[in-house]
Amino acid sequence: MPSIFHFAFNVTDLDVARGFYGRILGCREGRSTDTWVDFDFFGHQISLHLGEPFKTARTGHVGDKLVPMPHFGLIMALPDWKALAERLAAAGTAFVLEPQVRFEGQPGEQWTMFFMDPFGNPIEVKAFKSVADIYAA
Repeated sequence: MPSIFHFAFNVTDLDVARGFYGRILGCREGRSTDTWVDFDFFGHQISLHLGEPFKTARTGHVGDKLVPMPHFGLIMALPDWKALAERLAAAGTAFVLEPQVRFEGQPGEQWTMFFMDPFGNPIEVKAFKSVADIYAA
């Protein structure tokens, strides 16, 4: 079995969460109760619990950009990343960092985008030309 991460965090409305994670991001819903819902987050498990979302601030210096900290996300194959970027744009997502290539022509060149879920939880989604580029220095 491959390693799969599990991340549990707070949201304030499970129906709104189902709309965003299920319909917009396309994540399959798993088990749920009145106070939480699980999603298959592109092969990983996230558990959204009713509660106060964590506080974030744009304090992460990446190149010449400030990104929200803390944040979570994933790395996708480039065609999947492009399809997700198009789906998010079509849904009217307000990007914190528009879909773009970062560190172009340098080690670790990556496609990235930052956006918030409806509760202010920041998410980064990246893509690389190859798996070997993920940890390029």
